[in-house]
Amino acid sequence: MASRFPVSKALKYLLVVGGALVMLFPFAWAVITSITPGGSVLAGPPDFTPEGANLGAYGKLLEVTPFWRILLNSVWIGAASTILQLVTSAMAAYAFARLPFPGRGALFAVYLATLMVPLQVLIVPLFIEMRTFNLIDTYFAVLAPTIASAFGVFLLRQAIAQVPKEFDEAAVLDGAGHFRIFALIVVPLIRPALATFAIFGFMASWNSYLWPLVIIKSPEFMTLPLGLAELHGRFTTEWNVVMAGSVVSVVPILILYLFAQKHVIASVAQSGLK
Repeated sequence: MASRFPVSKALKYLLVVGGALVMLFPFAWAVITSITPGGSVLAGPPDFTPEGANLGAYGKLLEVTPFWRILLNSVWIGAASTILQLVTSAMAAYAFARLPFPGRGALFAVYLATLMVPLQVLIVPLFIEMRTFNLIDTYFAVLAPTIASAFGVFLLRQAIAQVPKEFDEAAVLDGAGHFRIFALIVVPLIRPALATFAIFGFMASWNSYLWPLVIIKSPEFMTLPLGLAELHGRFTTEWNVVMAGSVVSVVPILILYLFAQKHVIASVAQSGLK
């Protein structure tokens, strides 16, 4: 047994490292292409020792597009969308988990059923609604479809269901109402789930392309996916500039995950506890 254990452990580490390399390879390819003059993703695997490597593509990225404005748009839209989803999802999840009312189970099932409706089906109704309220080409139009999240309600409801109801009962004896129980007891105890959902929500907003493409017309409201799409030429494409934009677009997601990773790990650990 003593001789077999190190071998199995080594195989596990080898599998993990191999998976990590597979996941990191596309990002490494993008970085190498971005610093390679005239680099192309169509020329085969990247040369990890490119000749004349420089950061010229990043400078050109700032010249050909209002990149800082586009980046700021994506950051604040992503942050606003995430905060709104956290607030609405947490409150709805508390209602579904803690407040008994007629039809609660059926309503929750219907709410979850909306997860099976793709955005493409809702594009036309949403566009007509935004046009009716004269909201085309505004920040609010981009945010409106992301104010509520069925996935967020489901995730946070499961987290709240794991919080012992004895805490609620003790708070009621002290004179606390539902708002105080929610804000002072439930929310602090489900912080790992909130952090996990915040990452998912921010990533969904950050990577959203179809809805901003439909609803945004002015360059000053453009988000990062639209800005990156604008870098593709009609006949030719400077892939090193495109990859430079892609590399920069990954940085905020990495920063967010680095700040929230301990909560994500705690959420995964708690989900395995009975």
